[in-house]
Amino acid sequence: MNNKLISYVKKGSFYQAVVEDGSDIIFIVDYAGKILYHNRSVKETLGYRSNALVGKSFFDFIFPSTLPAFKKAYAASTKKRYNESVEFQFRCKDGTFRYLEFNSINLLQKEKMKGMILDCRDIEQRKKDADELLHAQKAKELFLANISHEIRTPINGIAGMASLLRQNPNASEHALYLQAIQSAADNLKVIINDILDLTSIESGKLKFEQIGFNLNDLLKSLIDTFSFQASEKGIRLHYELQPEVNRIFIGDPVRLNQILLNLIGNAIKFTQQGSISLSCRLLQQKNKKYILSFEVADSGIGIPQGKLSTIFESFSQADASITRKYGGTGLGLTIVKQLTELQKGHISVKSKEGVGSVFTVNIPYLLANEHHLPHTNKPTVLQKKNLSHLSVLLAEDNDINQLYASSILKTWKCKIELAENGLVAVEKIKSRDYDVVLMDVQMPVMDGLEATKVIRGSMPPKNQIPIIALTANASPKDIEECRQAGMNDWVAKPFTPDDLYHKLSSIKGSIPAQKAYSKINLSHLEKVSNNDEKFIREIAQAILQTFPDAVIQIQKAATAGDWISLGEIVHKIKPSITMIGMKDAKEKAIHIEELVKSGHSAPLRLLADELCADLSDATQELQEIYLRQ
Repeated sequence: MNNKLISYVKKGSFYQAVVEDGSDIIFIVDYAGKILYHNRSVKETLGYRSNALVGKSFFDFIFPSTLPAFKKAYAASTKKRYNESVEFQFRCKDGTFRYLEFNSINLLQKEKMKGMILDCRDIEQRKKDADELLHAQKAKELFLANISHEIRTPINGIAGMASLLRQNPNASEHALYLQAIQSAADNLKVIINDILDLTSIESGKLKFEQIGFNLNDLLKSLIDTFSFQASEKGIRLHYELQPEVNRIFIGDPVRLNQILLNLIGNAIKFTQQGSISLSCRLLQQKNKKYILSFEVADSGIGIPQGKLSTIFESFSQADASITRKYGGTGLGLTIVKQLTELQKGHISVKSKEGVGSVFTVNIPYLLANEHHLPHTNKPTVLQKKNLSHLSVLLAEDNDINQLYASSILKTWKCKIELAENGLVAVEKIKSRDYDVVLMDVQMPVMDGLEATKVIRGSMPPKNQIPIIALTANASPKDIEECRQAGMNDWVAKPFTPDDLYHKLSSIKGSIPAQKAYSKINLSHLEKVSNNDEKFIREIAQAILQTFPDAVIQIQKAATAGDWISLGEIVHKIKPSITMIGMKDAKEKAIHIEELVKSGHSAPLRLLADELCADLSDATQELQEIYLRQ
């Protein structure tokens, strides 16, 4: 019977075209699973040489845990004329398992032989793609749940403080509640900014600041944020800061805030009576490196001992009833663990059902001083600023955003006019003079990008008016779109008064729109100098003295074929090229250096000429900006 089966398959054009020369893996098997024949594709895909599997049982190569299900599908195939898309994992020569799929042809009905032809296809990549798709879907779900969880806590704090403000508090309470609202809003802003940073989201990377922060201020603000929720439940909420750590440290206060927000939020959620305490002490000190230990203790429902090892896993809670009773995504402690470990810290928990829980987070920080503290806005600073010399056109369609921005501008005594969309802004600029335009990007009728293009493309000299984008989309791609449209700068929503003042205060004597220049882009200089016009001018003047001489030296070296000297000159001016945003010239400089090192000199003369042309054009553009002022 077996010989008859083999003879059948090997006869005629079917054998040559499909079995031997085809790309599919072909097995001839009897009903019991014995392999009677396989083609050459087995070698290419599975690693077995010719006839290596003949005489062996097909079932011996199936992934063990799936064998019962496979045998059932195989048996079903023996009872059908044809069967399609039976998936299985087959053991390769190297011991790994590969996903295959067979379509079977039963030879019993037509040829009266108890055997099958299994036409197998490699579906390994398809399975991997499906797994990746599933992983991406889970990652998306995890991300959305994570963001939902992160946003909820500061919103609760804001809502709670706003509720207290409605109860006509005294002056000191009023200031306290406003400070708590400000703190929660600041944390919410950071979370939203993370969402907008698409690159960070897609890569899964988090950015950690290294700035000075006052630990006492941070802990006090945390307690203030949760005081309303705690008082509503009758829970005593307090904090204790060991004197040795009542200092200023360098690290990421926002991430620490997120960690403690989650832990305190969980403590309040799972505590019905008693108290919650937040304490901080020094665990270890070596020179200026301090390992701080933050402890959040509650008298809540506690966690069963058997669940302590899994509570830091995604979507994990102690019991299904916890989710139904208390809500939440089960991601809070996962977030805490990730943030802690990314800062080279450690988290642990002790708990007893019905008694309470103690979460301990240890994170290393460097000791700092007051000079490391970032500048903060005092309540009186807004009142003292004066921009009465500025006439501002505010193009904004949202009533609340319009009220917020115009109220700030009025406080600074700016002269303000409003435009509800980009088209109105264009018409107003045609007929009136303004010192600056604050342009919302997304507006009806005509958006901010289109309006800016219209302004830049017509109406000289008004096409040089500084335009600052107001945008909720602050990713690198969005900012580049603003610059390409001709906008001078941008302010990300939600913005603080200080954010706006910083941009407006640099308008006097500001650099014309970068879109007018093809070789230089001063945005990098603006960023590193905090828009310090004096610093930018000094750098530009230095470059104006350097570039002409560099052009002469490059041309001299290229003419003489002195490629070593050429490389040295180019290397020397490359930082200046980078500093003023000469992207194309920088790529040419890098290419020249690489060619000099490799000894491949043929293209160097042409590249040197092109680089000299770029440097000459950049010199002319810098002269237009700074020598005419």
